[in-house]
Amino acid sequence: MRILLIEDEKKIASFVKRGLKEEHYTVDVAYDGEKGLFLAGTSQYDLIIIDIMLLGKNGINVCREIRSEKVDVPILFLSAKSGLNDKIFGLDAGADDYLSKPFAFEELLARIRALLRRKRENKTTTLIVSDLTLDQISHTVMRGGKQISLTSKEYSLLEYFMLNAEHVVTRTMISEHVWNEDFDSFSNVIDVYVKYLRNKVDKGFKKQLIHSIRGTGYMLAQKKK
Repeated sequence: MRILLIEDEKKIASFVKRGLKEEHYTVDVAYDGEKGLFLAGTSQYDLIIIDIMLLGKNGINVCREIRSEKVDVPILFLSAKSGLNDKIFGLDAGADDYLSKPFAFEELLARIRALLRRKRENKTTTLIVSDLTLDQISHTVMRGGKQISLTSKEYSLLEYFMLNAEHVVTRTMISEHVWNEDFDSFSNVIDVYVKYLRNKVDKGFKKQLIHSIRGTGYMLAQKKK
């Protein structure tokens, strides 16, 4: 899952980014509204977090401009303003949720999970394909009753595959949701990580779940279509 954080206080941005990366999210950071708008318009994100009190173009205007471009990604406001009218103003500007500073990081994570679940028909936090399960809260991955240990990037890649199970995902789609803006799209990094994942998820099992789709990308499915 790829998140855009628009926050001009670098200490807060660093803290939030570090915490989100530890939870296996891919995070891009913009330190002002203009850069945030540029990234939101040129990259695909699963969620955007915006600080309202940005220098220059404030978060309210950033949110409105994102929505004016018909971008329907979930938006979460962070703000030192905690009054009821402030929250109403932020939500009416197009945000999906509003979290007042200071906040407990665990609450931020819970709100992120809730917003991401809203996008899916299946609201559960446990993803299941055949005998493979992934718990998005504990980050536990099991296959055939045995736990699989994954690196942060392997976990993010498998989660993306499972969220799109039975559908082909291209390398471009993978790069946009699993890697950040610095990713070199001409490298073979995606193929390398898919190989790592196969060795952990499929090796030793009769049924292969991760399939290559020639000339297109990959698909996680019980049977190759």
